[in-house]
Amino acid sequence: QVQLAESGGGLVQAGGSLRLSCAASGRTFSRYVMGWFRQAPGKERDLVAAISGSSGSTYYADSVKGRFTISRDNAKNMVFLQMNSLKPEDTAVYYCAARYSDKLEYPYWGQGTQVTVSS
Repeated sequence: QVQLAESGGGLVQAGGSLRLSCAASGRTFSRYVMGWFRQAPGKERDLVAAISGSSGSTYYADSVKGRFTISRDNAKNMVFLQMNSLKPEDTAVYYCAARYSDKLEYPYWGQGTQVTVSS
């Protein structure tokens, strides 16, 4: 089991940058695939980016490709989301999540952090 805590959200102008961090508990962090999701008001929660535990291979939603970068530090049990060239449509609550590499569902979630991009 793993516990997750996000930080780094806030208010930023369009074109600006933010870096989200997610701290994970537990001794087997490197075994988990880590994902960043976001949920805007009235919309479903969508996967934004994900990173595998060992190889570090990554996935990005089309809407953030070239602007967002996911990374992880297994020694510190941390995962990051660097968000550049932010747009008002990036405004959402961002969640960190973890899943086992052989499963598709994410059973572990953080509490979320608000990102607001003003135009």
